[in-house]
Amino acid sequence: MIWLEFAILLAAILVGARMKGIGLGVMGMVALAVYIFLFRMRPADPPIDVMLIILAVVTTAATLQAAGGMDYLVRLAEKILRSKPSLIVLMGPLVTYFFTLFAGTAHITYSLLPIIAEVSTKKRIRPERSLSISVISAHLAITASPISAATAALLTILSGKMELLDIMKVCIPATIIGTLAGVAVCWKKGKDLDKDPVFLEQMKDPAFAASINADVEESREPLKPGAKTSVIIFALAVLLIVLVGAFPNMLPSFGEGAGNLSVDAKGHVKMAAVIELVMLASAAVMMLITRTSAAQVAKASLFNSGAQAVVSIFGVVWMSATFMQTNAAVIEATLGDMVRAAPWTFAIALFILSILLFSQAATTKALMPLGMSLGIAPAHLIAMFPAVNGDFFLPGYPTLLAAINFDRTGSTHIGKFLVNHSFMIPGLVSVAVSVAAGFFLAGILV
Repeated sequence: MIWLEFAILLAAILVGARMKGIGLGVMGMVALAVYIFLFRMRPADPPIDVMLIILAVVTTAATLQAAGGMDYLVRLAEKILRSKPSLIVLMGPLVTYFFTLFAGTAHITYSLLPIIAEVSTKKRIRPERSLSISVISAHLAITASPISAATAALLTILSGKMELLDIMKVCIPATIIGTLAGVAVCWKKGKDLDKDPVFLEQMKDPAFAASINADVEESREPLKPGAKTSVIIFALAVLLIVLVGAFPNMLPSFGEGAGNLSVDAKGHVKMAAVIELVMLASAAVMMLITRTSAAQVAKASLFNSGAQAVVSIFGVVWMSATFMQTNAAVIEATLGDMVRAAPWTFAIALFILSILLFSQAATTKALMPLGMSLGIAPAHLIAMFPAVNGDFFLPGYPTLLAAINFDRTGSTHIGKFLVNHSFMIPGLVSVAVSVAAGFFLAGILV
C-alpha cells in the first residue's frame, strides 16, 4: 500500500511542478483528498507556522519594495559589481548571496542578474560563469538567512534543542565556503567570449555587435524619498530577530502550560512568532514613516510571489506530512539503521525531495521531522540543511530561467539532455561542499 500512496504523492508533485505557480499546492490538496477519503489516512497538521512566516516576511519585503528600498539596494549592488568587472565571477555570487541573506528571498536576484550578465559581456568574460554560480549562491543564502521561511521551518522543528544562532553560525560560513567552491569550478568554465565560435559568429551581425558594445546609460527615475529609510528599518528588524535568537532571555516567559502557535509548553514565545511579529511591525513602521500605502504594498511583485509560495507550501507540505505520518513506522524500520550509522545519507533524501518540490521551505518542513524521528542529532540536521537546495537540478526554477534569458550571448544554456545545463556542476559542487563544511563546523561550533 505504501508504494501506491507514494506513487500518488509523486504524481501530484510532478503534475503540480508542470503547472507551475500554485500548481504544487492545488495538486497537493488533490492527493491529500485521495489519502483522506479513499485510503482513510489521518491528516497531519497543516504547516500553519511556515505559511504565517512566509506571509509576514514577504509582506515586509513587499513594503520595502513599494517604498523604494529594493531599488536602492539594487543600485548599491550595481555599484559594487561595476567597480571590479574583472572579478565578476567572484563578485556576482557574493553580492547575490549577501543580498538574499539580508532579504530572506532570492527574488531580489531578478534585478541583479541582468547587471551581472552585462558586466561579464562587456569584459568579454563568459557570462555563464558568473550567472550560473550567482543563481546557486542566492539559493544557498536562503538556508543561512535568519528570516527565510526555510530557516524558520527548521528552527520550529528543532525548537527546544537548537537556537537560531546555532543555525546561523554553522550555515552562514558553510554556504559561503560552498559558494567559493562553486566560484572555483566556474572560474574557467567554457571558452572565453573572444574565443567562443558561437559568440564570434553573433558579433558578425552589426546590430548585435552594436548592442553588446554600447554603453548602457539608463534614464532612471529618482529614488523615492523613503527608500533609504525603509532599508534602515528593515535592517533593524533583521538585527532584532538575530539578537532575540542569540539571547532568547530577552523575551518574557509565561510559565509552563499548554502550548500554542505562539508559546511553547514551557511558556517561552516561539521564534516563529517573533519573526512574524517583528516583520509585520516593521512593515507598519515603514508604511507610516515613508508614507507607503497598503495598496502599493499589495501591488508589489514580491507580494504576489509570496502568495503563490504560501498556496504551494500549504498543499504540498500537508500532503507530504500526511504520507510521512501514516508510514512513519515503515520508513523508520527501513531507513533507521542506515541513517543512524551514516547521518550524511539523509542529506541525499533532502536533496532528491527538493528537486521535486522546488522549495527549500517545503522540503525542510516535509522531511526534517523524519530526520528527528530517525534519531539524527540536531547538529547534523543543521549541517545537512543546505542539501535542500536541489531546486537547480531540473532547469525549471524561475531564477535559472531568468539567468538564461538575460545572457544575450547564449553561453548560459540548457543542454540537449535537459540535465546537462549551465547550473548543474556549480550547483552540485556548492551544495556538496556546503554540507561537508556544515558537518565540520557543527562538530566544532554546536
